[in-house]
Amino acid sequence: MADAIITRTPARAVPKARAANRADALAIHRAPRKIGLRIALVIGLLVGAVFAGFPVFWMLISSFKTNTEIFAYPPQIITQGFSFDAYLAVLNDPEEIRFFINSYVVALSVTALTVLFAILAAYAFSRYEFRGKRIMNVIIIGTQAVPPIALIIPFFGLMVSLGLYNTYAGLILTYIVFTLPYAIIMMTAYFNTLPKELDEAVKVDGAGAWTALWRILVPISVPGIVSVAVYTFMISWNEYLFALTLTRTNDLRTVPVGIQLLIGQNSYEWNQMMAISIMGSIPVLLLFLVFQRYFIGGLTSGSVKS
Repeated sequence: MADAIITRTPARAVPKARAANRADALAIHRAPRKIGLRIALVIGLLVGAVFAGFPVFWMLISSFKTNTEIFAYPPQIITQGFSFDAYLAVLNDPEEIRFFINSYVVALSVTALTVLFAILAAYAFSRYEFRGKRIMNVIIIGTQAVPPIALIIPFFGLMVSLGLYNTYAGLILTYIVFTLPYAIIMMTAYFNTLPKELDEAVKVDGAGAWTALWRILVPISVPGIVSVAVYTFMISWNEYLFALTLTRTNDLRTVPVGIQLLIGQNSYEWNQMMAISIMGSIPVLLLFLVFQRYFIGGLTSGSVKS
């Protein structure tokens, strides 16, 4: 008669098996909850996307309609009067084309000057210790707490007294005041992520701080610079309040003010307003789409110090 072979489970393996069974049971129990949360998250994101995108969609389709069709009920996406007349009216109007030229001149000038000054100031704040550094940091950060609308009258009086009212220079200098502090903060945070050994290696080779900045740090700081440039361009391009206050003639006014000028005394050119709004949104949209990778990388890189 063959001997019976009895296998016994070690005593220590019993608690482990029970723990594994409990973990499996919890996982099975939590699976429906996770699926429900994901579904709720997707639905919430879709609702948010529709809420944010529908006005743009409505603006787009309204630009192809006549003024009467825009307010027709029930509303129609494509109407019998579908045409590009509103865009042709904008493109054939020299005054409205001038609005775009002014916006490009102001926005590109502000972007270039802001990036230049931000790089120089951020390098000093990141790499050097000097008297008054903390006070200057507090002042730079404090300027972000002042609402721009509170500075309209002071800036208006300042520009008039300096002879810069209704000029490109007055508008550009005003915008730089609002874009430069945040740009310095962003660039300083980005430079802080770069090791100081890079500067020291350049100095060992006999070069100075200027060479270290422009030959080493700036080329590897492209994501941060792009983030500052895109942010500055968006602020300058979309600004309305100071562009309206600090300019008097239409040959110096920008796109946001030009949209407002389409509101006549007796009638509103709604389709042209929608068309110029779409045309005014394209530069910022293309800028973000082209430099999206650098823009997001610059924002996230500056938030962590290596």
